[in-house]
Amino acid sequence: MILLGLTGSIGMGKSAVAEMFRKAGVPVYDADAEVHKLQGPGGKLVAAIDALFPGTATPQGIDRAALGRAVLGDRAELRKLERLIHPALAESRRVFLRRYRSRPVVVLDVPLLFEKKGWRSVDATVVVSAPAWKQARRVLARPGMNPLKLKHIRSLQVPDREKRRRADFVIDTGVQIDRTKSRIRDLLACLRAHGVRYCKACEKSSSTLKQPA
Repeated sequence: MILLGLTGSIGMGKSAVAEMFRKAGVPVYDADAEVHKLQGPGGKLVAAIDALFPGTATPQGIDRAALGRAVLGDRAELRKLERLIHPALAESRRVFLRRYRSRPVVVLDVPLLFEKKGWRSVDATVVVSAPAWKQARRVLARPGMNPLKLKHIRSLQVPDREKRRRADFVIDTGVQIDRTKSRIRDLLACLRAHGVRYCKACEKSSSTLKQPA
């Protein structure tokens, strides 16, 4: 099994790319979806989260807006929440990987792959990227978003230029969708035929050739 870590900053199109991998027949573990499940109706972490942040639990699970207000801008409170969530996520990820252990390629969709050192546990990293202006336009079109919130979220994430530098593979969503899909098909074909080391070397060579003299 080749384990790919998929990541990208807010508004870069990571969810769309994850769906493209699924449609190409690749199992995708969605960390955000798992968090929603853990915090949703009957979720395993609802009681524990409410104990830490009283008043955030409802009959429908955790009120994510209330929880967001409780941790927004407070790194200490955010760390308390993460200490609850991360072990539960790790267990669900282990179950997922056991289920798909016979597949040639599996994707872990992890928003904070670099921030939380998740890159250490995958065979290769895939970063989804787009121009900053397109990122801002996508994010600010979401309900409840504003430039201040976007600035704060960006401050918590490794900058896109740094993610691109550290990535083994970059998928551009600032181009026509057919080109993005083609990029994913080509990457999967390379990995299945030649393995991670060969494909990484090809990617590095291609990136070097594209750099200006």
